[in-house]
Amino acid sequence: MSTAGVRSAITAMWVWDNAVSPADDDEGRGYAPASPDRLAAFATAGELQEVYLAAPSAGSEGPVAESFGETCGTLHAVGVEVSALGGDAEWLAAPGLVEPWLAHARGLGSFDRVQLAVEPWALPGWAASKTAALAEVLTLLDRTRSAGNGLPVDIAVPWWLAHEPFTDLTAPEGTTMLEDATMLDAVLARADRVSILALADHASGPDGILALASRAVRAAVTAGREFTIGVETCSPEVAGGAQFTFFDEGPVGLLREAGLVRARLGEVAGYRGVAVSDHRAWRRLLGV
Repeated sequence: MSTAGVRSAITAMWVWDNAVSPADDDEGRGYAPASPDRLAAFATAGELQEVYLAAPSAGSEGPVAESFGETCGTLHAVGVEVSALGGDAEWLAAPGLVEPWLAHARGLGSFDRVQLAVEPWALPGWAASKTAALAEVLTLLDRTRSAGNGLPVDIAVPWWLAHEPFTDLTAPEGTTMLEDATMLDAVLARADRVSILALADHASGPDGILALASRAVRAAVTAGREFTIGVETCSPEVAGGAQFTFFDEGPVGLLREAGLVRARLGEVAGYRGVAVSDHRAWRRLLGV
């Protein structure tokens, strides 16, 4: 997909919050700007094409479940694609848990895709058990695809997975893996789209977004997969350092650097724009 005709360089965002009071629902986040109408208005004002919207847990009933379904419909009404977002760490060890979650979400509202946000690479044991941990991710992708019955399945991944060798060359039926395959290659063999998390507060330079994401972008293009470039807007304390977020650069810096990313990648096959994490932090950055 070319983004040449798209006015905004930022095309997607993650939304983990809802407007439901915690007093009314255990999964309520009490963030008023995440109400269906206000969220849709924000997406429209930002010319977003897609929202990754957190779906409630399996079996949940009440205001949060109702809000999810209503939000899906409201976003669709303004032309925004919706991905049901989920990422419970328990799913890695017990991938069957994704099936009731997805079935429940589909019963609440209509959405276009699924995005998994599981992050074994952020856990303390990752370095000692990379291959086994990634195998759990791959199994989860397979189980999600099977449960989705044709629904596209996407995942957010760090840029450096394209630098990690993958020794288990097992690939889904109908696909092949090269002997020098990376962990990202294994993910791309199973996912329909990826959000490449290239967390930096600038686009250019050896430690900028473009350099960090370059190998992952090439891998996505080779695999024929669509991709976004994910950036962060939360506080430096949450991000792990000021260099990983646009918190200090503010909204002008975010738009400027996102524009530089688009200028470089806009004509690259499969590029779908910059995705911002996340809705609440981005609003705080904007002061709205």
